[in-house]
Amino acid sequence: MNRSMIQSAVTMGQLQTKMDLIGNNLSNSQTTGYKTRNADFSSLLSQQIDNQTNEALEVGRSTPAGIRVGAGAKLGSTKVDLSEGSLKGTGRELDVALLNKNHLFELNVPTVEGIESHYTRAGNFYLNPINGGQVMLTDANGYPVAGEDGGNIEFEDDFNEITIRENGAVVVERGDQQVVEGRLNVIEATRPHLLSFVGENRFRIPNGSDPANLIEEVQAENVTMQSGTLEESNVDTAHQMTELMMAQRAYQFNAKSITTGDQMMGLVNQLRS
Repeated sequence: MNRSMIQSAVTMGQLQTKMDLIGNNLSNSQTTGYKTRNADFSSLLSQQIDNQTNEALEVGRSTPAGIRVGAGAKLGSTKVDLSEGSLKGTGRELDVALLNKNHLFELNVPTVEGIESHYTRAGNFYLNPINGGQVMLTDANGYPVAGEDGGNIEFEDDFNEITIRENGAVVVERGDQQVVEGRLNVIEATRPHLLSFVGENRFRIPNGSDPANLIEEVQAENVTMQSGTLEESNVDTAHQMTELMMAQRAYQFNAKSITTGDQMMGLVNQLRS
């Protein structure tokens, strides 16, 4: 296999990964709070080949001697776009949408190592019963929603009505009294492109990273959310389709390069025989 075929084969594998990513974006175009993930490509290590033996021709040359041949392209990074999606009114009291860019709800997700903090923009919450006649506020997947103290939001299941205020306070009405049972903890992603996507519309701090460099707590007075509303996906379908067609075209070009290289090698072998 010659160099051009190797370059094409490597690049095709990476382009397939990009098409998978675009497909995931398109399939989540109607998912509540979903954030688009974009792929950035970079060139693989280049090798410099010195094929110029006539030093007289190199006089005054301002570029490195010989030629440089790369080994294809790779998927350099995957970045998340936390820009706001459009808002859709639902009238449901436990549906809430964040109105500030880069703000995320915090979830307490059980793992093998213990409780791990995950973050999401999806505000479709539910009440799940727990022991002792209490209920716990969870996300659509059943993971507990974190309160301002970091713990779960739990309270007695003896209320008449529940609302979530603009600052994230969870207020229940018992008789003629209103009681604040907790407040949704909201963080700001200061470097959102460094967050790791873990699936189910959630993000986490990468292993080995200092959370202080990636997120910061948001005080109640700086939180703005809207109850009875959900944030829709921010996937731009037209843009994703354009990206998909470009990736497919690049994939076809590289496949054609491999076919052409194979045909050329076949012709050379026929001449030798």
